[in-house]
Amino acid sequence: MLYHLFAPLAKQHILFNLFNYITFRAAGAVLTALLLAFLAGPAIIRRLRARNVGQVIRAEGPASHHAKRGTPTMGGVIIILAAVVPTLLWARLDSGYVLVAVAAMLWTGAIGFLDDYLKVVRGKSQGLVARWKLIGQIVFGAALGVTLLVWPLAPQLPAASTQLPLFKYILIVMPAPLYVLFVTLVVTGSSNAVNLTDGLDGLATGLTAIAAGAFVIFAYLFGRFDAARYLGVYYLPGAGELAIFGGALAGAALGFLWFNAHPAQVFMGDTGALALGGALGSVAIMLKAEFLLLITGGVFVAEAVSVLVQTSVYRWNKRRHGKEFADAHRVFRMAPLHHHFEKLGWAEPQVVMRFYILGVLCAAIALATLKVR
Repeated sequence: MLYHLFAPLAKQHILFNLFNYITFRAAGAVLTALLLAFLAGPAIIRRLRARNVGQVIRAEGPASHHAKRGTPTMGGVIIILAAVVPTLLWARLDSGYVLVAVAAMLWTGAIGFLDDYLKVVRGKSQGLVARWKLIGQIVFGAALGVTLLVWPLAPQLPAASTQLPLFKYILIVMPAPLYVLFVTLVVTGSSNAVNLTDGLDGLATGLTAIAAGAFVIFAYLFGRFDAARYLGVYYLPGAGELAIFGGALAGAALGFLWFNAHPAQVFMGDTGALALGGALGSVAIMLKAEFLLLITGGVFVAEAVSVLVQTSVYRWNKRRHGKEFADAHRVFRMAPLHHHFEKLGWAEPQVVMRFYILGVLCAAIALATLKVR
């Protein structure tokens, strides 16, 4: 909005030329998101507390978590508000990249909101049935895949394609049906991976801020012809606008972390976790950087894989040897992975901080692949 208001005035006063710079608008989006989270956060938390929208704690979870019962949840509303509003303020509203990113966050956030509402407000312990939650994610992923095939954001490249890291100008081109399936898998996997990671105070929030920060850099570089040519990646005209959305996402996550850090005053719930994961996955798809998301979000991947491995091995052992054997021969003491380390005796802040370090390392490796080509 601000771009459309002030950029045309650049000829009248040089100050307004700042709005033509993506770096300036991205920085503006970060600061606006932070301020909005700081200002809106306390009011939203008070409203959630007044309505008794409290967190439900699993009985089988670590004993230290039982004290968190009743902490306000559905705080993901703060994140969505603090990410979407600055994006609409600072980004170009005629950008397909921006519109898709915002739509992804709102759609997946709506699924999470419905799940939290049924679970916390209506008292349904299971919330939204997992099958319907998954269907909602698949519908969006399929719709996104079809949309990108029909209206490609980078017409000079095959629509059904993705870039490979470590190699110059290497595209994997897929048949249209396979590409739609691929996009659906990325969106669904990303949103669920962040959701599984959201089990400790500040864990998913901080890791999202790290990943979003990395994708701000990817979007900016991929959207500049000179930088893309120097790095040996495909130039994506207009993709730089995703740096504004990524900046708003990082700022919103950091702003929410102010209230979500240990001991948490509020939890994001599925409202925030699914929205963050869906947004990250959609940004990676539009940048044709799905494999970079796999590296950047390495901690998210590890958390999701730990659940898959734990569940698969448990079911296999239970079927072959019985329940008692399966209970005694688990791969991890508890899944997702962060609970395994809690069971080993690590304090919650210790787990979170060490996972942050791993998140920064994963982001640094992903950024390094741009030069190793």
